[in-house]
Amino acid sequence: MKASRFLVSTLKEAPSDAEITSHRLMTRAGMIKRLAGGIYNYMPMGLRVIRRIENIIREEMNRAGAIELLMPVVQPAELWVESGRWEQYGPELLRIKDRHGRDFILQPTSEEVITDIARQEIRSYRQMPKNFYHIQTKFRDERRPRFGVMRGREFTMKDAYSFDRDRESALRSYQAMFDAYCRVFDRMGLVYRPVAADTGAIGGSASHEFQVIADTGEDAIAWCPDSGYAANVELAEALPLIESRAAAAQPLEKVATPGKERCEDVAELLGLPLDRTVKSIVLAVDRHEPVKDGKEDLGGKPRIVATEIWLLLVRGDHDLNEVKAGKVEGLAGFRFATAAEIAEHFGCEPGYLGPIGTAKPVRLVADRTVANMSDFVCGANDVGFHYTGANWDRDLLPALAERGEQLLVADIRNVVEGDPSPDGKGRLVIQRGIEVGHVFYLGTKYSSALNAAFIDDDGKSKLMEMGCYGIGVTRLLGAAIEQNHDERGIVWPRGIAPFEVVICPLGYAKSAAVREAADALYAELLEAGVDVLLDDRDERPGVMFADWELIGVPVRVTVGERGLKEGQVEVLRRRGMEMEAVAVGEAGAAVRGVLAGC
Repeated sequence: MKASRFLVSTLKEAPSDAEITSHRLMTRAGMIKRLAGGIYNYMPMGLRVIRRIENIIREEMNRAGAIELLMPVVQPAELWVESGRWEQYGPELLRIKDRHGRDFILQPTSEEVITDIARQEIRSYRQMPKNFYHIQTKFRDERRPRFGVMRGREFTMKDAYSFDRDRESALRSYQAMFDAYCRVFDRMGLVYRPVAADTGAIGGSASHEFQVIADTGEDAIAWCPDSGYAANVELAEALPLIESRAAAAQPLEKVATPGKERCEDVAELLGLPLDRTVKSIVLAVDRHEPVKDGKEDLGGKPRIVATEIWLLLVRGDHDLNEVKAGKVEGLAGFRFATAAEIAEHFGCEPGYLGPIGTAKPVRLVADRTVANMSDFVCGANDVGFHYTGANWDRDLLPALAERGEQLLVADIRNVVEGDPSPDGKGRLVIQRGIEVGHVFYLGTKYSSALNAAFIDDDGKSKLMEMGCYGIGVTRLLGAAIEQNHDERGIVWPRGIAPFEVVICPLGYAKSAAVREAADALYAELLEAGVDVLLDDRDERPGVMFADWELIGVPVRVTVGERGLKEGQVEVLRRRGMEMEAVAVGEAGAAVRGVLAGC
């Protein structure tokens, strides 16, 4: 490829809406151009990276035994109604109608469609295992698209789906995909970590995320260097930091704390460490009447017949983990309580809430660490006041017993750096990561909903066991750049660079010697299978160098009259900007040698 036949469209400045490094550099390097919020044109330079990523994914998916097909972007609503996700998925699901008024969606994922294919094509256990994949456009109607391709609305994704006769074989398929994903990201030259994760909207019972390590990552990862344990903070188990509850040593006292609504402010006022305070979070769970006989509200949803108020307690220096809270029995589908609900049940406004002396009974959940605290500080349910010396056995548990209730103790907090690792082998470190892949063991979640069954060897009909496996193809562009850049621009790993080598001849149109040497090296590298670009544009050296340092091609070769007079060309390794002069006759071998280390 010659630059004059390609499109090199770099910018000196990034647009004002570019918030993170990858968005700024991709725009400046001419890889993407914004069309609308969260929707981008992928320009030739960026598309070359996408195709490199797709090729690696295809090779490893095929190597793992997966079969490629292609499912449509537009899907009929009937399948989503059948699975139950037409209403469950939420506003990110873009619903559309055709000219006949029939409902369709722009697919965010393809569990329904692939399960429909499987229930039509797979009849017998002899046809399994099967794993189908495609690389296709997805659309999720993000409320606030941001960070360029990292949180866009339209994106490209590889999703695969396995079908097995039983759990044991399904877990083998899961492991095969896990291993394939490791090979994919290894070949891309990325520093990543597989972590245990929540199954989220996809559902299922087992899940791992593949996180590219980057300071700008949206996800927090809890990792133990001593054991290799890794989990998304949403899922990482938080062990109790106090082994057992000590006996009360202080009296319960109501103290004035005017204007001190935050635990940090209360602790400072009282001269106590923050870990002596307890934070109160009030949640509500609406209980609905089943829809029947037209008894629906104006929104078409089941009527709310009761609302339960829950008080969750975490230590003052900890944060509530909403994913864990939603898994507490009875708290599924919770929402945060309204100001009116809080006033009704606590007789007080937020900032001074606590478990002692509520205006109305509430369901009480204590984090594991809080359940073992003694002589702690909590809100007094009176504006401007907190209790000190609060103790479970004396001040709280008797009141619960009178109501015939027990304290519910659960892991409901985020882990923090320095917490003991759940595997008991060290302490946790918190890293930031960008999720670029996710594998799920689904079980029969979708095969049950869509009746995807087969005849087993005993002649009986059984539901297929499924797995789901996704890689964010276009997101990988951004993630790779977040991990690989410097003050000059992008530093692509060789495996996914738009070009492996760029030859920069100085005065290509003016010097026959330069042109001859550059053309000869270009032909040699092409013959050797190197993906090389010859920059034959009529640009000044400074402009030419700045463009390719911004774009991030791994190796640059400079051919100039001055060097040729000494029989040399300059070979630059982009990572680290390491330059060496090599003999013209040895340039091809030298370039291949440098490439081998990129």
